[in-house]
Amino acid sequence: MKRSRINQIMAEADEMIRHYGFTLPPFAYWTPEEFKARAGAARHVIDARCGWDITDYGAGRYDEMGLFLFTLRNGVLGDLQRGGGMCYAEKLLISKQDQLSPMHTHVIKAEDIINRGGATLLIELFGSDDQGRFAEDRGGSIMCDGIRRDYSPGEKIGLAPGESITLMPGDWHAFWGEGGDVLVGEVSTVNDDETDNIFREPIGRFAEIDEDEAPTHLLVSDYRRWLG
Repeated sequence: MKRSRINQIMAEADEMIRHYGFTLPPFAYWTPEEFKARAGAARHVIDARCGWDITDYGAGRYDEMGLFLFTLRNGVLGDLQRGGGMCYAEKLLISKQDQLSPMHTHVIKAEDIINRGGATLLIELFGSDDQGRFAEDRGGSIMCDGIRRDYSPGEKIGLAPGESITLMPGDWHAFWGEGGDVLVGEVSTVNDDETDNIFREPIGRFAEIDEDEAPTHLLVSDYRRWLG
């Protein structure tokens, strides 16, 4: 992805987020230089990979297959393993109309996906085989706003604004906006996007960047190179 396109997506996302009554935390608006200057105090933000995340899954077709994310907060895997402390994470996502977030599941993370505003969020679901692999002939059961719902293989569930779905490890899912763009909330256990996303097809999680202009703000995938 071109850095100029990433900068544009950030600006458009911020406008949509504000439209629906949310405001990103102050570190979202730091320039790269400000982030460098504050890196010591912001060590948790950096290590937990909080911040901007824009991906085309390495396919170079962001409008067709991609996702905007902003990690607001993220806990510590060690706390999760010992069963106490900061065991949670929270994100805002934007799923654009007909923009696919491809079929995947998680090893550890359980998550609530919440339609925070906009159009309908459509979620396609499949179950797992006995080894946890994608199973095109299996369904399962999930919770929608605390109500159990069984799903058949490939069933599509639509979430209107205010509605949510709880997905557990082994619930294979893909999603996209139907009829327009959707602001999505995600509340989950501790999140590790580098190791805990298992895609049905072998694709990349983070975009390759063409630095055609300077970044407005850093992506989480920029932190190692820019901040160490």
